[in-house]
Amino acid sequence: MTSLPDTPLLDKVEFPKDLKAIEDRDLPQLAREVRDEMIDAVSKTGGHLGAGLGVVELTIAIHKVFDTPDDRLIFDVGHQCYPHKILTGRRDRIRTLRQEDGLSGFTKRAESEYDPFGAAHSSTSISAGLGMAVAAELSKTDRKVIAVIGDGAMSAGMAYEALNNAGALDARLIVILNDNDMSIAPPTGAMSAYLARLASGRSYMGFRELGKKLTAYLGKTVDRAITRAVEHARGYVTGGTMFEELGFYHIGPIDGHSFEHLLPVLRNVRDNAKGPVLIHVVTQKGKGYAPAEAAADKYHGVNKFDVITGTQAKAKPNAPAYTAVFADALVEEARHDEKIVGITAAMPNGTGLDKLQTLFPERTFDVGIAEQHAVTFAAGLAAEGFKPFCALYSTFLQRGYDQVVHDVGIQGLPVRFPIDRAGFVGADGPTHAGSFDTGFLAALPGFVVMAAADEAELKHMVRTAAAYDEGPISFRYPRGEGVGVPMPERGEILEIGRGRIVKQGSKVALLSFGTRLADCLLAAEDLDAAGLSTTVADARFAKPLDHDLIRQLARHHQVVVTVEEGAVGGFGSHVMHFLVNEGLLDNGLKVRSLVLPDVWMDQAKPEVMYARAGLDASGILKTVFAALGQDVPGVIAAG
Repeated sequence: MTSLPDTPLLDKVEFPKDLKAIEDRDLPQLAREVRDEMIDAVSKTGGHLGAGLGVVELTIAIHKVFDTPDDRLIFDVGHQCYPHKILTGRRDRIRTLRQEDGLSGFTKRAESEYDPFGAAHSSTSISAGLGMAVAAELSKTDRKVIAVIGDGAMSAGMAYEALNNAGALDARLIVILNDNDMSIAPPTGAMSAYLARLASGRSYMGFRELGKKLTAYLGKTVDRAITRAVEHARGYVTGGTMFEELGFYHIGPIDGHSFEHLLPVLRNVRDNAKGPVLIHVVTQKGKGYAPAEAAADKYHGVNKFDVITGTQAKAKPNAPAYTAVFADALVEEARHDEKIVGITAAMPNGTGLDKLQTLFPERTFDVGIAEQHAVTFAAGLAAEGFKPFCALYSTFLQRGYDQVVHDVGIQGLPVRFPIDRAGFVGADGPTHAGSFDTGFLAALPGFVVMAAADEAELKHMVRTAAAYDEGPISFRYPRGEGVGVPMPERGEILEIGRGRIVKQGSKVALLSFGTRLADCLLAAEDLDAAGLSTTVADARFAKPLDHDLIRQLARHHQVVVTVEEGAVGGFGSHVMHFLVNEGLLDNGLKVRSLVLPDVWMDQAKPEVMYARAGLDASGILKTVFAALGQDVPGVIAAG
């Protein structure tokens, strides 16, 4: 068993107030110790590594200069919040990150008063920070609000909507742009640091405030002309013209790993800023850990790893991962059809589109963290006769729902939506669970909504989507590995709205939508053994429903149980609506619908989460016997 890192200075810091007693000259040592602690913790739990390593100095500096938690610190996305958690009373639990009953991998209001706003999706921090800054003004408090946002998150329109609004309101909001990838403008050493200190000082800011006051005497037109002339001139030196045009006072770029650069600027802004300020800091992902510095993309999110070598542990899968199956199937279809294009929102690796990008770079588009744009961009391509596959996680597709309705659905455009991370996702918890897509897509007229029961079915659905030109079509699949079924060389084109019988019985019918099919088959074995002959069916489609299949199950079985890894309002609700309107419940048919529970379920292993939800074989058994008014037989319950 490896020993814990040696952290004598960090041992003196339990909460941010303890940083006040540490001399500025000792902060680099503290930063090294925080990095060592974080690397050791993540090596044992897995999680997001590179982003957190890049903001160690910045996090320490913010907590030292400002009075958190009274001053509000908001991290965008939250990937980079591990150093923050170490410094805010949670170090003793840092090795429970993303584990069952452990710390969340993101900021979470219920976890700590130092997390004023929960975040796991990007580009929310400036909007939330503006709301808090306005609340402080309305409450007549001197609270400072600091929003830390990465350059990648600045690709989302919501960030600019918030910047525009903040500038118009002249709110007292501090935005720190953490530039760790795009390198909008490199810091230029001592001169850059000097200019940043000068620009953030009382004299320069005071001169700017004086300029505002001249409005009363010179009129808004004259004042605006003077102000813009000054800011444009300064923008050529500092690179901040765009932010100045939005109403922000821009400072930087500065070295985000230098306390000598960070501390004076943060202190000046704390003491002198009267309106919205944007501080541009440049950092390095993976800073201080050689393997992460060398391959920032591979160390953004990691499995457990060896600290010395950086080698990540990988379980040997029994079957290919669903994401990889989708990627290979899409590449195969793209070889056959030059109209197929792939679209991702900053997730080429996560969605598998990196494989398409390698082979067909001119037909693969990464639009940045901009799901709304991704959907309408796909709609434009579809309107011109192309076959766009807009590959998004279920939880991120939610962000583009208005565009799905207005730009795709109403126009009936044949956009294909591969929906990854359907159902529970384990360590990423409720923010990344794919719970709602079936409900919100199946509610739309003209949509085809599919779910793959296994990896072979996923290949069929990729080809079916490629061949379908009548309107929008989606197919969902979970995180993780398949179930080990034989794989076809190429998928088949499925008949739209037609399910399949996987196992025939006569008394109980289990109708599955998605990958709960494997648990339905396991439950059927025990039901058969208990004398309850069981049919298992794979619906394949939530819309259009296979009406003939549902009629057959309803008329020839005593109990019908629908099973899906989605929230209420999805597949089961559509089945029940059909049964009621067809009068198929009039003869005493017992129908039960198993869905994700109506709670935000915290992180755990997926199998644990499904067991808690009653969506494993045991939960299905209990539902069937309860519908029949019986207890689960002792032999089965014990097994």
